Amino acid sequence: MDKLRQSLRANVKLMKSEITRYALFGTLIAFGALILATAINAYLQSGEITIQAMIEAQKTNVTLWIMDAMPFIFAFWGQYTSTIMAYEAGSIVMEQTADLRNLTVELEHKAVHESTHDTLTGLPNRTLLYDRLNHAIQMASRRKTSLVLMILDLDEFKQVNETLGHYSGDQLLCQVVSRLQIIIRKSDTLARVGGDEFAILLDMSTHREMVLNIVKKLQKIFMEPFSIEGLDIEVMASIGIASFPDHGMEADTIMQRANLALVNAKQNTKKFAVYNKDMDKGSPKRITMMGELRHAIDTNELMVYYQPKVNLAQDRVGSVEALVRWQHPEHGFLSPDEFIPMAERTGLIRPLTIWVLNAALKQGEKWHKKGLKIGIAVNLSPAALLDTELPDVIVGMLSLYEIPARYITLEVTEGSMIKDPDLALKILSRLAELDIKISIDDFGTGYSSLAYLKKLPAKELKIDKSFVMDMLESESDAVIVKSIIDLGHNLSMKVVAEGVENKETAVKLKALGCDIIQGFYFSKPLNHEALIQWLGEKRQPIN
Repeated sequence: MDKLRQSLRANVKLMKSEITRYALFGTLIAFGALILATAINAYLQSGEITIQAMIEAQKTNVTLWIMDAMPFIFAFWGQYTSTIMAYEAGSIVMEQTADLRNLTVELEHKAVHESTHDTLTGLPNRTLLYDRLNHAIQMASRRKTSLVLMILDLDEFKQVNETLGHYSGDQLLCQVVSRLQIIIRKSDTLARVGGDEFAILLDMSTHREMVLNIVKKLQKIFMEPFSIEGLDIEVMASIGIASFPDHGMEADTIMQRANLALVNAKQNTKKFAVYNKDMDKGSPKRITMMGELRHAIDTNELMVYYQPKVNLAQDRVGSVEALVRWQHPEHGFLSPDEFIPMAERTGLIRPLTIWVLNAALKQGEKWHKKGLKIGIAVNLSPAALLDTELPDVIVGMLSLYEIPARYITLEVTEGSMIKDPDLALKILSRLAELDIKISIDDFGTGYSSLAYLKKLPAKELKIDKSFVMDMLESESDAVIVKSIIDLGHNLSMKVVAEGVENKETAVKLKALGCDIIQGFYFSKPLNHEALIQWLGEKRQPIN
């Protein structure tokens, strides 16, 4: 600002000096014109140009009297004009300086505001929340009172962005904020601390009963659908709660434990949770692995292994089951049981399912181009099954990869359909219309009725391995296996037995009429290269 002011003043000084210089030139020219005119008049009157003749010309020619005043007029005009211009320029400098000062202050305020507030919603951001939380802790500590921090996260918000676009997602966030602001008191702080994550800092006069009442109000505002571009969008939220001083004495601790409670809230039916010490068990590793799993999905660090499914009638491998694996850099080789539940609890199951489908179809296309016409089965979790956008996602994949839909099997469990049978039936029917095969996985452990089962567009029943593995020692398990095989055939379905670990079990299943068997007796899950090699080798006999 000082440099700019100095530059403006220098320009004014330069302008003033330029005006004075040109006024001086005008004065000299006027003197020259006066002398020349006097000389000409002297010559015309006396026939000679002398000082005496020029003096006489000045005395007798009135016109020359007027010209005598011109140098003084030019001098006066130059000085007057330069003074006026300098004054006006000075005023301009002062006005511009004031404008620049005001603009600088405005930009500074804007920069400070943007560094502490969310640009979309105008709410305080994580930085300002942390500052206010620290201040609130200091005040509560002096007054011997408490305060509460709530972390609220929108469930499945990513689907809105992926389906309707980020503009619609932003509209939804603004509508959520509008509803939240109705509930939050002026003394409380509502902040946006992440993409779809909000924090609510309740003042120090808040009691437990009031906290629970606020939770009820928060949950109530999500019962009414949000209207986005004429569409009614159902959005739910999970809430994690931690308080000072019960759950921590520092801002970092309280925020961490509120987030732990949020993770727990996503797993229970109440959709909210208050922090307790049991949540700390394994929490650092769990939180770290959540972020690492998201990174592994985004950067294709996961692997797909394939376990052969042997068709007993044809004595050949007709298809394989795609099973995701994770080679963790610290924890080593992880099976699905170690990270799939975590993905289901944290909302990562959808991108994980899409990743596996994409990888399996891509590999299937390569096999088909090489003449290896085998099918691929992929497991769908309960969350993925009830995703109404899943059929459209699969349609997009089928158009991307050259593999017929009839070679794709989607395995769903009985339990996954219990939550919303009507929606599950609708989605499975849409998938079946694409010529995709539906398989009921882990059959015998769920609670679906036969009336519901016959409505499903399933082509395959898969006997749960707990019955298969013990069927030689347990007569009841053998009866269950035989009953499922008969039931499947009566419903015109193929029956698959998984968990076959020895020749005796394989022979028994073939005798009972099982169509397809799968298990370690034939092969463990293999990567695509090992699978090609295994297919070229002599396999274990059944007879």
